[in-house]
Amino acid sequence: MSNPNLQGDKNQLTSADKEFENGIRPREINDFAGQSQVIENLVIFIKAAKIRGEALDHVLFHGPPGLGKTTLSRIVANELGVNIKETSGPVIEKPGDLAGLLTNLEPNDVLFIDEIHRLSTVVEEYLYSAMEDYKIDIMIDSGPNARSIQINLNPFTLIGATTRSGLLSAPLLSRFAIKSRLEYYTAETLRKIILRAAHILNVEITNEAAAEISRRSRGTPRIANGLLRRVRDFAQVLNDGQIDIGITQHALKALNVDEHGLDHMDNRILSAIIDKFKGGPVGITTIATSVGEEAGTLEEVYEPFLIQEGFIKRTPRGREATPKAYEHLGKAMPGSYGPSLFNV
Repeated sequence: MSNPNLQGDKNQLTSADKEFENGIRPREINDFAGQSQVIENLVIFIKAAKIRGEALDHVLFHGPPGLGKTTLSRIVANELGVNIKETSGPVIEKPGDLAGLLTNLEPNDVLFIDEIHRLSTVVEEYLYSAMEDYKIDIMIDSGPNARSIQINLNPFTLIGATTRSGLLSAPLLSRFAIKSRLEYYTAETLRKIILRAAHILNVEITNEAAAEISRRSRGTPRIANGLLRRVRDFAQVLNDGQIDIGITQHALKALNVDEHGLDHMDNRILSAIIDKFKGGPVGITTIATSVGEEAGTLEEVYEPFLIQEGFIKRTPRGREATPKAYEHLGKAMPGSYGPSLFNV
């Protein structure tokens, strides 16, 4: 099983991991590396909102996990000079929970809802008027004594984050005026992020070692920082604390992170498609069952990178392994065993 702390699901992170993440997060927009188009647009939108003295329009950050959606949300609030309240979709169970959050916001504050695609339908419907008119209607009592009261809200900015924007309803999606998709990072950008994190942690690391970690980090800062932390452990025990290329390669091999950044679970997924399902096509739920993982985790955490790197492809009938996957695992593709016996 792969180490969950090296993957992109922050719900699986321990308190120590979260403390580590928070300690190295950039707090100002100029310190945020990568996502250049998103950053350029945000700078304009934030400046314009401040000039008008208004709340920033509602923002949706979407894309694979671990790319900086939460960090950017905090940076937006910091650049606006306002407070931010953070929650997640599953936590807001009823309209009263939402009302409690919204009524405690100061003018132009930011409300950040992570995993916004997991809001219940009832809560989501209450959110519509809050986003559009800064008002919310709350039902008091029930049955014949039921009545509705309208609560006026201070202008605010809702920032939603999701790994699965396709699960957002059309009415909710349309209420976000600013929609920004975060993409995977280049190895060079990740190298700079690793060097910055190492400096903050007061860890000695060579450029070559930082480049090696970045190359195996699946284009994801959270994974890069997680790998840096684990390599640091090996360096402190085996190499007097210095992270050089030798200890880096030793640590990454021990962590089952190969030269493509694929870990144990990635390779299990590819092996399952090839060995159990003849290369596909096969459904994501079937793959998940065969490797003992949730389908949602495969779809959000593992599959996007495997598709981007060309190891699997999605078809109308399911997922298929590509020639690159067969080559990576050292397996022969069907039909490559030589001429058929019937043709001899």
